[in-house]
Amino acid sequence: MRTLAILGAGGHGKVVADCAELIRWDKIHFYDDAWPEKAKDEHWPVLGNTQGLLERARQYAGVFVAIGDGRRRCERIDELHHQGAHVVTLLHPRAAVSRYAVLGMGSVMVAGAVINAFARTERGCVINTAATVGHDCTLGIGVHVAPGANIAGNVVIEDHAWIGIGARIIQGIQVGAGAVIGAGATVIDHVPAGVTVVGTPARPVGRKTAQRSISHWAVSARN
Repeated sequence: MRTLAILGAGGHGKVVADCAELIRWDKIHFYDDAWPEKAKDEHWPVLGNTQGLLERARQYAGVFVAIGDGRRRCERIDELHHQGAHVVTLLHPRAAVSRYAVLGMGSVMVAGAVINAFARTERGCVINTAATVGHDCTLGIGVHVAPGANIAGNVVIEDHAWIGIGARIIQGIQVGAGAVIGAGATVIDHVPAGVTVVGTPARPVGRKTAQRSISHWAVSARN
């Protein structure tokens, strides 16, 4: 019997657990720092906090980190990997992945997501519902591509950038580390590191907004 441990018992964790069951993981155990006050996530048990998982990680057939904040997610992936845990990559059965694409450790593709030929993600990436990643794209550490976002070919997205719901990025664009692409934005120019852009065509609204946007989503994803 294969048991998957998931760190992060929030909304994203539920999506990950559902995906895991569909690809025949037999049991799901959650871990979350809200434990012991939080003892269940829907019908799945929450058995401990982060430290508890670090202590037991090698007992599991697989471990996955479902924390919304990309930096924290990747920190935990690294900690678990260094503890000898088998950090898995999860692909929903209705995701479409080119045989020539490469997905980094601890990444997830959920229902309707597409990643095309010779695209590559680093560790801890999220390709969310019905998001598409074009050919020859590179996604850095902890990148999140939100539902319905479309990324054309030869795009480079650096570490911990956030691509909002329904955003579109034309071919050949570079998105800097920690940048935020607002929901529904159309990106036709390069985006510097740490900058938030919104609108069609996308225009910068500042660096502080980027951090607030990421922090707000990370809190929401834990609820």
